[in-house]
Amino acid sequence: NESKRQLRVAKLIQQEIADILQRELPGLTAGGLTTLTKVRVTPDLSLARYYVSILGQNKQATVDKLNEARADVRLRLGQRLRHQLRIVPQLECYLDDSLDYIDRIDHLLNGGEA
Repeated sequence: NESKRQLRVAKLIQQEIADILQRELPGLTAGGLTTLTKVRVTPDLSLARYYVSILGQNKQATVDKLNEARADVRLRLGQRLRHQLRIVPQLECYLDDSLDYIDRIDHLLNGGEA
């Protein structure tokens, strides 16, 4: 169960990373529609795991690119949050495949093949 502080920090990080990816580093997510779906922060605020949902090809390649650029994203995040957070958490990016899962279940329920 996440604390109020964790949830507040996660929301702040989610807004800022989404803005960074959209405005400052659009090349990282080129070739598909990328949505930042959620951010989870560890209790000590040292690590933030963010999840992206990707429509389009090369989902894993996009996640790999985001993870390769995490130092750059973290630096930009630090510049934006230097007055709110003492320590900017390390970042890890993961693919959020819940939409794919929902589509697959829907397809199966409508008589599709597995």
